[in-house]
Amino acid sequence: MKKRSFFSEFYLILLTVLMYLPIIIVMIYSFNENKLSSVWSGLSLRWYEDLFRDRDIAAALLNSLILGVLSSLAAAVIGTLGAIGTLRTGFRGKGVMEYIATLPMMTPEIILGMLFLAFFSLLGLPFGMMTLVISHTAFCIPYVFMQVKARLAGMDKSYEEAARDLGARPFRVFFDITFPLIFPGILSGILLSFAMSFDDVIISVFVTGANVNTLPILIYTRLKTGLTPKINALCTLMFLATLFLVLLSSVIGRVGNHKKRKEPTP
Repeated sequence: MKKRSFFSEFYLILLTVLMYLPIIIVMIYSFNENKLSSVWSGLSLRWYEDLFRDRDIAAALLNSLILGVLSSLAAAVIGTLGAIGTLRTGFRGKGVMEYIATLPMMTPEIILGMLFLAFFSLLGLPFGMMTLVISHTAFCIPYVFMQVKARLAGMDKSYEEAARDLGARPFRVFFDITFPLIFPGILSGILLSFAMSFDDVIISVFVTGANVNTLPILIYTRLKTGLTPKINALCTLMFLATLFLVLLSSVIGRVGNHKKRKEPTP
């Protein structure tokens, strides 16, 4: 068994500190009583109280929630059907289709934003919630696709074969056998998609309209006028919400894999 070197452990600790130290500082200064973020005057919840009384933030939060729900559900349907289609069919271009399905995840967001801007302008679509939902759905599909594909690849096909041997039709086999087994992957993908949509700034800036404002865009706009503890409080809540969704997605995926390993072989 190889011993861990001091350098590798020190490097891991240093990297973790550099990654999370700015976030911790923002969270601490969200409780600062002073309006100036650079001056510490004591603990206070006044900025959280002001945050919950801000109507613009409430409206932007509602838009972000609606956008996240619609885009993650649409991505769940398309990503699930895509994963089933690529794994259950034997056409030669299956590998190419899998690569194309995951391409939005690897493409820089600024490139995607410019592409969506040109595409919607070409079609003459008015920029607003519709264009936001379409663009967010497009870059959220790979998160669902990868989760469902992993579940399908590890699923025992004998369950479906046994159901078909007993006379079940394909529609019944899917909803009684396949769907319950891949549901943890679908739910995990939905949570990841919602988290990615809720935090997106770059793509949203390109495709949003003048009358639709999401929470990340509002934060970005207000940061141009200066950082205040209210923004720190808002960023803290958004970070905690995103962290909760990611952890919940991970837990659901692990629970689903644990149950799958415990299932008896038919």
